[in-house]
Amino acid sequence: MQKVPVSLWTLLAGMIIAPLSIWIGQHHHLLPEAASQQAPLVDGFFNIMFTIGIALFLVVEGTILIFLIKYRRRRGDSSDGVPIEGNIGLEIFWTAIPTVIVIGLGIYSVDVYNQMGGFDVGGHIHGTAHAAKMSPGAIAASLDYTSDSPAPAQVGIGGAYNNYNKAADVVVDVKGMQFAWLFTYPGRGITAGELHIPVGADVQLKLSADDVIHSFWVPQFRLKQDAIPGVPSELRFVATKVGTYPVVCAELCGGYHGSMRTQVIVHEPKDFEAWVKENQIAQNPESPADVAVNPQNLSTAEFLAPYVENLGVNADTVQSLVTTN
Repeated sequence: MQKVPVSLWTLLAGMIIAPLSIWIGQHHHLLPEAASQQAPLVDGFFNIMFTIGIALFLVVEGTILIFLIKYRRRRGDSSDGVPIEGNIGLEIFWTAIPTVIVIGLGIYSVDVYNQMGGFDVGGHIHGTAHAAKMSPGAIAASLDYTSDSPAPAQVGIGGAYNNYNKAADVVVDVKGMQFAWLFTYPGRGITAGELHIPVGADVQLKLSADDVIHSFWVPQFRLKQDAIPGVPSELRFVATKVGTYPVVCAELCGGYHGSMRTQVIVHEPKDFEAWVKENQIAQNPESPADVAVNPQNLSTAEFLAPYVENLGVNADTVQSLVTTN
């Protein structure tokens, strides 16, 4: 019986492993719900890495199982194994393949990071290399600010992705402290322990920290950014699904690090505006807005106005009734 060439076995194995790996890589359900515009970029990269990982796992573990069965020691066989000192071709192959994979994933990851705006916040490439090029005076100036809002971000994700030159729809100052997050809405007079944003809006978070390094992470958004004492950072994104999602500190920041959690609540635009108005009234009791009105101070037409629609009559009818009376 003629032996089947190794090349044919390899081709058959590839025809089985490749589609199986691709299917598992696209249907693993390991990631939480994707709820931001940036999430599909991260998910696509993760799926490719997972597909490659599954393929390598099947190849390596499959080879081990085949060798365990085919080359096992037979009963009564006390002879030595075949002396093999090396295989240059095989060693080149299993070195070259991982090298190509790692370089390809590296290039892909840089492209994803760039699309998410990780390379161009404030019009410059940020990070340690950029900081090293700054003069001591420039660094001091960037850290010397007295306004209520953090200084312009030196590090962060999202600037290029959403066009940094365009003003964000919602700006929130986020302060990390042991062991809580504090969210302030400049110009709205609101401070909260939860992040509230409208769905579909371009949101810019300006992060800072009072004590140690914290890391603002929303798994459903696939976004994470450090809040560093003395170094302003930002996170800019667009939420795509209404819902409530956890905010986790992903940087060990002390004894109660595990409890440093809150949530981001994504509203419909009209619900977000209602939340803003409610909190402006609640947090600014001296606001000129009327919280309650004494009916005795209203005319008949003014008193009936809120009920016109529910009564199924129009304003003219109400006015005629008032005039008649």
